[in-house]
Amino acid sequence: MPARATDPLVGFHFKLDVSGKVTGFFTEVSGIGSETEVIEHKVVNESAIDFVQKIPGRLKWGDITLKRGITAQMDAWQWRAMVEKGDIQGARANATITAFDQSYNPVAVWEITNAWPSKISGPSLQSDSNAFTVEEMTLCHEGINRIS
Repeated sequence: MPARATDPLVGFHFKLDVSGKVTGFFTEVSGIGSETEVIEHKVVNESAIDFVQKIPGRLKWGDITLKRGITAQMDAWQWRAMVEKGDIQGARANATITAFDQSYNPVAVWEITNAWPSKISGPSLQSDSNAFTVEEMTLCHEGINRIS
């Protein structure tokens, strides 16, 4: 009997879709997750013993960073230009990140609420390098939820 029922996902089959603004495959995604701030509250119990009680504070989501090789696609730069021109409301969009198995069947999907690009950067160009050129985009958002 095998040790596991399914193989784990490989980390290089995933896609971003931002409500018609940006779509495509990226080479790296980081920052998927949430965190609850911890509040330390000093308390004295009925036996007069001081201790620190930890209670949940505000919920927050980290920024998501995506990287991909540069192509002729300008969608990420056009989306970022909306923010640069002050159209934050127009730039906000729901998005999904989909991870695929090796047969390109969707296995995990994360929904991202009200995402907008806070940063975009192009490659470091070097004439004696054989590395492919990479652009990077950072997304701020108001929530992330894994739906499958």
